[in-house]
Amino acid sequence: MSDDIRKKSKVVFADLRARGPKENRTAKMKKLFNAAGFAKAIRPGDLTAVKLHFGERGCDTHVSPTLVRAVVDKVVEHGGRPFLTDTNTLYSGSRHNAVDHVLTALEHGFGFAATAAPIIIADGLSSTNVAEVAIHRKHFQTVKIAGDIAAAQSMMVISHFKGHEMAGFGGAVKNLAMGCAPRLGKQDQHCVRFRVDEKKCVGCGSCFKVCPQKAITMAEKTAHIDTERCIGCGECMTVCRDKAVGLDFRTDLTEFMERLVEYAYGAIKNKRNRVGFFNILANVTPDCDCVPWSDAPLVPDIGILASTDPVALDAACYDLVNAQAACPGTKLTSCTLPGEDKFAGCWPETKGEVTFTHGEAVGLGRRDYELVRLK
Repeated sequence: MSDDIRKKSKVVFADLRARGPKENRTAKMKKLFNAAGFAKAIRPGDLTAVKLHFGERGCDTHVSPTLVRAVVDKVVEHGGRPFLTDTNTLYSGSRHNAVDHVLTALEHGFGFAATAAPIIIADGLSSTNVAEVAIHRKHFQTVKIAGDIAAAQSMMVISHFKGHEMAGFGGAVKNLAMGCAPRLGKQDQHCVRFRVDEKKCVGCGSCFKVCPQKAITMAEKTAHIDTERCIGCGECMTVCRDKAVGLDFRTDLTEFMERLVEYAYGAIKNKRNRVGFFNILANVTPDCDCVPWSDAPLVPDIGILASTDPVALDAACYDLVNAQAACPGTKLTSCTLPGEDKFAGCWPETKGEVTFTHGEAVGLGRRDYELVRLK
């Protein structure tokens, strides 16, 4: 094996073809667990966080509970004590506090009968369960991580790889960064702000109703955003059907992405060699599962990938998506050909590549990977 190959992170890939029970997706999740070496991450008696996104109420392309069960079974097999977890949202919605969050998870099929693991919202009832983690990086000396994620001895991270209107795409790194942070940590990352195009605004008040900081006012049938009160959660842009609310690109999206990457580093800093990552490359929608709908997939379903390196894993998924021709009838109006950037086609101002460059700079992982097909 060459020096170049030795330096690359291993990413294991399983396609979605199946002609028998040993080839179904549940079986492939378990095989990926073994092939990626995740057994080494679990020690007998570990309290093992299974970090996922339960999906906002109305979203139906979130990770399947059936696939989560496969991971739970493997953790138990190796002596771990798994619990399903996520953190409360910064914006208003069906996951803004732990009670509503658990109810949403149950509605989406993540109950104990299906997954064989309890649900614990890691930042507590109202996002006050917080641990400070020292990282000493470019933007942060310390980061705020949800207390029960910080306290877990090991972690399995299961992510639905898809687009994102601010990050370009969301996979393992974003699941760590925003997903493991309490509200205060999410605010630390959201250095972007939003603006209203008064020519497009119809004065419907949708953004006014959802703003958690009451930073939006309505005057003369037009929305106005107070940038001093705005915390950058992006809920206003999500609910605006007329696309009158957008990012204020005078703010630095590169800095936003760097902050996000540093939070991801902090989320696993005390778990080196104790974390495994799965990315699901199916239903690759243009939006995060935080929105209360699911748009048409941008590309055909591709497969499931696993790695101990979240940067390499996201890089492999990014490349596999962009290698596809776009499906007809999607949000994409450009970048539809194989080799073209589907995420930039959806969200042209985003800086998703910073995930890879800053991820390497802070020591989160490697951009270069060796893709190993599951046998």
